[in-house]
Amino acid sequence: MNLQVFSLPLRTRFRGITVREGILIEGGAGWGEWSPFVEYDDHTAAAWLRCALEAADGGWPAPVRSHVPVNVTVPAVDAETAHRMVVNGRCGTAKVKVAEPGQSLAEDLARVEAVREALGEQGLIRIDANGAWDPATALRSIRQLERAAGGLEYVEQPCASVEELAQVRGSVEVPIAADESIRRAADPYLVRDLRAADIAVLKVQPLGGVRACLRIAADLGMPVVVSSAVESSVGIAAGLALAAALPNLHHACGLATVQLLSRDTCSDPLLPEGGMLAVRRPKVTVEAHPASPERQRWWLDRFDRVMALVQDGLS
Repeated sequence: MNLQVFSLPLRTRFRGITVREGILIEGGAGWGEWSPFVEYDDHTAAAWLRCALEAADGGWPAPVRSHVPVNVTVPAVDAETAHRMVVNGRCGTAKVKVAEPGQSLAEDLARVEAVREALGEQGLIRIDANGAWDPATALRSIRQLERAAGGLEYVEQPCASVEELAQVRGSVEVPIAADESIRRAADPYLVRDLRAADIAVLKVQPLGGVRACLRIAADLGMPVVVSSAVESSVGIAAGLALAAALPNLHHACGLATVQLLSRDTCSDPLLPEGGMLAVRRPKVTVEAHPASPERQRWWLDRFDRVMALVQDGLS
């Protein structure tokens, strides 16, 4: 098994990080990416490794579409930067981060207004609060942000708990999408049982691979948006494989996040054209972007621990 540890700077601080690290794993079917965030424990990281091993050794189900519509992702940046990112992203849908710690609703409103100006009247705007609001704050914020956006496609994870999501969903007309309430929940199907969301956001690494996500999607029985975990093109290819294999795909997917990286692990990165990503596996050139020796040791030690858990069936 060929392992390559990579380190890729981000263009803009996102999710509190400025560098994306991980390991590329080469197997009989090609390359897989293992890039759980550094704060995740080994048991949490095991699902991410199962996804990488599936990509490297098992391959993916046959696609039912050759291209996948995608959105541009706008971090919690100032309005001017948000406008520029949307123009450069060249997508008809934008996902805008809101409720960033330390920022105000006024900053969110300005960001969303700038995104609407950049997209034009026909573009779709979705917002993501990452579970930061309580229900009362969510209701107030969603109504103001919907006006600022001139309409919202949906609101992703406005509150942390499934019960709170259900409360908000019953009080607003904007559709609600669940992300953390599926991928980080002890029972990912509680969202379905409590009718807490209209849309399921699935991330292929955290949920254990393409086939695992297809089973979850079938059991949830609601429209799916496939989103990234800010991977390199190798990891994005797994998300594309999932989006390409879904029986139905009603929304653009959050898989254009290679745009957030200043460089990539591949010579032909997965970047959108006309708001679409072609379903393919890019050519790996990771040796051009290795991590430092210290970070390589850290990641390889982590890999050995988590692989032991996966092989022993302990996670």
